[in-house]
Amino acid sequence: IIGGDTGMGGAVAMAAEAALFSGAGMVSVATKPENVAAIVSRRPEVMARGIDTAGELAALMDRATIAVVGPGLGRSDWSREMFSAVTGGKLPVVVDADGLNLLAEQPFSNHDWVLTPHPGEANRLLNNEVRVQSDRLNSVLELQKRYCGNIVLKGAGTLIADGSQVSVCPFGNPGMSVAGMGDLLAGTIGGLLAQGLAGGEAARLGAVVHSLAADRLVAGQGERGLLATELLPGIRQLVNQ
Repeated sequence: IIGGDTGMGGAVAMAAEAALFSGAGMVSVATKPENVAAIVSRRPEVMARGIDTAGELAALMDRATIAVVGPGLGRSDWSREMFSAVTGGKLPVVVDADGLNLLAEQPFSNHDWVLTPHPGEANRLLNNEVRVQSDRLNSVLELQKRYCGNIVLKGAGTLIADGSQVSVCPFGNPGMSVAGMGDLLAGTIGGLLAQGLAGGEAARLGAVVHSLAADRLVAGQGERGLLATELLPGIRQLVNQ
């Protein structure tokens, strides 16, 4: 999992935890060196490495089976170098958050990735040519047409485009509109990919597990004040059912 520019280490830490709780056996994080101590002290099972250059990242990617790029990535020169290194490699990849914003600046397609935009990111990916929220179905199909792979258009009634097939996640609630939820979803999908699921299957199952875990929490405690990391035990429970 690659991300966590200066001041944004929490995002990549949450994505890594979600990958672990969803069943990935070993998770490494490539991040800015100043984030490593906090990540390891919070979750010692995560192997965090301070990375300054794409060359240092290459050794980690050689041992990986999938990659997640974008949580807390930022848009600095470091961010762009990391993004190019990951998306230019051979690994299946989940692209989230600032990874999507960097992709929007220089668009290209890949048949072996999962993109997880919220509506604002989707607008940027479509160069503001489509009003995403007023036509979500055509928007997710257009994203899949332009960028290929699998598209998870987040929001009320999350849509997952896998080729010409579009699925709707029937779960989720307004309490999920808080910081960190997207990082957890990206990590969950990455964890499922790491266990051998195909991209579309991992995207659909990840969206359901993520949203249903939130619904179960809300049913017991209410929507206000829901925190992203509270979903982690629920994610583990659901992937074991």
